[in-house]
Amino acid sequence: MTDAPTPFTPAEQPEHTLPYGTPDAPRVAVRGEARLEVDPEIARIGITVQARGTDRAAALQDLTRRNSEVIDLVKSYGEAVEKLATGAFTVTPQLTHKGRGERVRAYHGNVHLTATLTDFSALGELATRLADHELTRVAGPWWDLRPDSPAHREARQQAVREAVQRAREYAEALGARLDALLELADIGAEAPAPGGPMLRSRAAYGGTAHEETAPALDLEPQQQTVYAHVNARFTMTRPTL
Repeated sequence: MTDAPTPFTPAEQPEHTLPYGTPDAPRVAVRGEARLEVDPEIARIGITVQARGTDRAAALQDLTRRNSEVIDLVKSYGEAVEKLATGAFTVTPQLTHKGRGERVRAYHGNVHLTATLTDFSALGELATRLADHELTRVAGPWWDLRPDSPAHREARQQAVREAVQRAREYAEALGARLDALLELADIGAEAPAPGGPMLRSRAAYGGTAHEETAPALDLEPQQQTVYAHVNARFTMTRPTL
């Protein structure tokens, strides 16, 4: 009868080591980075239509009318507006601060819309015309790139090229040359970090115009910064030391 083999204790388990390569095939790990400054492709503005009154039906009627006027105005710009979406709609009764019971003093109504424009030449005029409407708030613009913008692809390709160039320079410093690519990964591919690869710029305007015809705002598109980061591992030939 033979004794059963004694299991390894955690302290006796072989430790996992990083693949450092061999003297004949050393490994080099680098990080590639890219940063591009590009013009925005779209601009978004937020529109809030409001109404207030002591009579609920009258407040709702005013809110509906103002919302329809804003929608008609935005849609009148045709292809300059890529998208118009309605967000939250709220009607809130305000109670009196004095006395007992649920006595309503007024009703507040709000409708939030978001307009996405691709023609920036129409943006300033539309913004001031919207702000000239009664009880209408305008916020923005928020400049942005589309998710499938070529700028993202260009940044990723530049990051890869930069990683290859950096690894090649390390190898050349040792009298060697790159041999093979072992791994290429986005930074945080295994554990994604919060946030996106793009910085967004923001400006704001709004208010009620005091002139009969509000002048168009002169809005200059703000460039967007696109980042890309990659990790890369290569093997290289035997160094000359």
